[in-house]
Amino acid sequence: GCGDTLGAADSPHSEQMNPPIDLLYWRNVKQSGAVFSSVLLLLFSLTQFSVVSVGAYLALAALSATISFRIYKSVLQAVQKTDEGHPFKSYLEMEIALSQDQISKYADKILLYTNTCMKELRRLFLVQDLVDSLKFAVLMWLLTYVGALFNGLTLLILAVVSMFTMPVVYEKHQAQIDQYVGLIRTQVNSVVGKIQAKIPGAKRKEE
Repeated sequence: GCGDTLGAADSPHSEQMNPPIDLLYWRNVKQSGAVFSSVLLLLFSLTQFSVVSVGAYLALAALSATISFRIYKSVLQAVQKTDEGHPFKSYLEMEIALSQDQISKYADKILLYTNTCMKELRRLFLVQDLVDSLKFAVLMWLLTYVGALFNGLTLLILAVVSMFTMPVVYEKHQAQIDQYVGLIRTQVNSVVGKIQAKIPGAKRKEE
């Protein structure tokens, strides 16, 4: 529950217990900074190079590091006449395969999300609720302008920046943000109410 989440955030081991939330709230500045900069670097690289090129360069960089370290440790063991074994032995023996229960759990979540999206899209496109379908149409119309200004990668970069900044901003200024959101919601509800009053059949679900 919420109490468990808050308790986990306050504990000294919260970054192991709830890493995604901790990263977004910058509980550990070094970890959040490393993840944030790495993701941004990857996305900016994709704006300049193809996915294949970026993937190949990343693989080459990782292989260069691991091969160099493997050779270094082998030479060091030969010089010191020690037998410490493979330098990555602990990682090679680590279990990384997903269990059947984990696969079933993730598959069930994906299936539930897919079915929910399909039902919602059917409801919107077949105009089960006129006002909701009009809202969706307005959103799609606005997205045509967003798409003309930004490509998918730019939007993804903006989304990542927002994910790593908005939670912290909201946490520090929650009262003011909630107040403005409440005002906006009141105005939107007022406009929607006027539309529902003028369009025949718009209030059918409420009756």
